[in-house]
Amino acid sequence: MKLWRIALACVLCTAALLTGCGSSAPEAQPPAGKIPVVASFDAMKEFTEAVGGDRVAVTTLIPAGTEPHDFQPTPHNLKSLLHARLFICNGLGMEPWADEVTAAVGNESLITVDASRGVDAIPTDSRRERFDPHCWLSLEAAQTEVQNIADALAGADPDHADYYQKNAAAYKEELRSLLEEYRAKFQSVPGRHFVTGHAAFAYLCRDYGLIQDSVAPVFAGGEPGPQQLARLADLCREYGVKTIFVEEMVSPRVSETLAREVGADAETIYTMESAEEGASYTDRMRDNLEKIHRSLQ
Repeated sequence: MKLWRIALACVLCTAALLTGCGSSAPEAQPPAGKIPVVASFDAMKEFTEAVGGDRVAVTTLIPAGTEPHDFQPTPHNLKSLLHARLFICNGLGMEPWADEVTAAVGNESLITVDASRGVDAIPTDSRRERFDPHCWLSLEAAQTEVQNIADALAGADPDHADYYQKNAAAYKEELRSLLEEYRAKFQSVPGRHFVTGHAAFAYLCRDYGLIQDSVAPVFAGGEPGPQQLARLADLCREYGVKTIFVEEMVSPRVSETLAREVGADAETIYTMESAEEGASYTDRMRDNLEKIHRSLQ
């Protein structure tokens, strides 16, 4: 039995005790006048706050510092869904437990929002049965996610629909402007290959016509074998790769070893899965793009 299913059973038992036995310790309620929203991870939280402004109270289900691919819901995590109005998920398999969890929580008012609906998803197999979920790392796809969130908030709170749509339009323009700024910059770089510790940047690459090579594939855990590392080392030498990018929540050991092997630098790149250094989504995206652009000069 999966650990999160055990956790879910604990949550439901706790909720029943609190509501059915006259507990003197009621659960915390969201701030008055705000829509309670749960976002799966940090990028979804930032998009929701940008659209919802002061009309939403957003919490994140996956704790800071936790790799979403490894996340297993706990009683503490799942309790936040009991009083939420919206649950914002990225979709595309990023939260494989979402449907079962939300169905079992028993919150009949809860609406699950698939933020990636309508994104041109990148398949990870020839049968197109599985897709890369990391679309929030594309400024193009992020605009679709922001609009889906705005539509969901407008549906949940129609009296303020214009407010949400206006905020979404302004934020999408900010994303579009950054996208176009770096499209112009990447047109002139001589290199196209960049190497990361984890294959999370295919959508970003599509935005700018780049090629991603990675130590670990989209979903895989563990470490690559000697042949894979040798292939990457040869590629780095062939294309003059100067930087190996390392994610904050992925072990840097193999990437740093590869960097030493080929005489490259190892540099951190943001994934927006957690609240990295307290920086905003757009600030972190700009930092990513600037580092990648500089590495391809």
